[in-house]
Amino acid sequence: MSFDSPELDTSPVSTRPENDELVTIVIPVRDEASSIEECLASVLAQDHRALQIIVVDGGSRDRTAELVRGLQAYEPRIELLSNPAGHIPISLNIGLASAQGRWLVRVDGHSTVPENYVRVLVGHLRTGRWGGVGGRKDGAAATPTGRAIAAALGSRAGVGNSAYHYASRPQETDHVPFGAYPVDLLRGLGGWNEDLVANEDYEMDHRIRLHGKRLLLDPAVRVRWRSRETLRGLARQYLRYGRGKADVVRTHPRSIQIRHLAPPLLVAGVLPWLSLVFFAPWIAAATASLYVILVVASAIAAARTAGILRDAPVVAAAIVTMHVSWGLGFWRGIIVPGTIRRGSAVTTQRQPT
Repeated sequence: MSFDSPELDTSPVSTRPENDELVTIVIPVRDEASSIEECLASVLAQDHRALQIIVVDGGSRDRTAELVRGLQAYEPRIELLSNPAGHIPISLNIGLASAQGRWLVRVDGHSTVPENYVRVLVGHLRTGRWGGVGGRKDGAAATPTGRAIAAALGSRAGVGNSAYHYASRPQETDHVPFGAYPVDLLRGLGGWNEDLVANEDYEMDHRIRLHGKRLLLDPAVRVRWRSRETLRGLARQYLRYGRGKADVVRTHPRSIQIRHLAPPLLVAGVLPWLSLVFFAPWIAAATASLYVILVVASAIAAARTAGILRDAPVVAAAIVTMHVSWGLGFWRGIIVPGTIRRGSAVTTQRQPT
C-alpha cells in the first residue's frame, strides 16, 4: 500500500524538536566492540536531545561493556544494563522494563542512524495513526566481499518484497527494522517474545498489527547497518533467520507470506530436480537455467547500482547463499524448534519503579 492511498494521512511531520518529551532508546548488544562507539556517537548526535539511552549487554566477551562505561563518564544519558542470558528479545524486554520515556526506539549495536532519526520517527508516532514506525535499512561494509553482500541485501532477488531494504517512498508495511513504538503499546502486548531465538522483531510487528495498529516505513530516514563481511558469516546469519521464521510461523501461521515460502520451496525442490536430471534432463536444464538467469541478472543490476560491477559474481554468490541458508534454516526450525522454551510465549513486563 503506497503512502498516496486515501487511507493514509500525508500531512508532513513537524520539523520542530519536542525536547520536553523523553524518548527511550534501547540498544541490545553482544560483542560489538568494533562498532558500539560509532553507534552511540550517532545516537548522541540526535537533534532530539531528551533521550534515555539504555544499552543492554548480552554477555559480551570483548570490550563492549568497558567501552560503554567509558562513554558513561562523559554522557549521563547512557545506562548500561546486563542480560546474562544473551538473547536479544530478553535484552529488549530488560530495556522496556526500565524505559522512562513515552516512546521507545530500538537501535542495533552495529548500525548508525542519522541525526533526525528519533525526531522523524517519533513525529510520526505523535500523530496517533501508527503503532510502529521505521526507516530504510542500508547495508554497509569495509571489505569487497562485505560490500557485495550489502548490495545483495538491497536486491529484490535477495530479500523479496522486504521493502525496508530498498523502498524510495513512504508506505504502510508489515515490518519495520529497528522500529519506534509507544511504550504503553509494547507493555500492553507483553513485550518481545522471549521464546524466540530470532525474528522477534517481525513477531512483535505482527502482534501490533493483530492489535489493530498499522506500521509505517519512511525511507527518508536511513539506518546504516553493518552487513556480514564473509559468505560464511552470511550463511550463519540466514540459517538463524530462517529458523527464527519457522518459530514465528508455528506461533502465528497466518503471518507467512510468499517471500517467506520461496527459499524453503527452493531447497525442497532440489531432490525432485535431481530426479529430473536422470529422467527429464531437458526440463532439469531449463528450470536450472531460469534460476541462474534470475540470480545473474539481479546480481549485475545490484552490483551496478552499488558501483561494484566487477564484484557481480560475489553478489550472485551472496544471493544464492541467502536463499539456500534461509531455506535450510526454515526447514530445520520446522523439524527441530529453535525456541528457548522459557515457558510462557510472551513475558509480561514489570512497570519501572
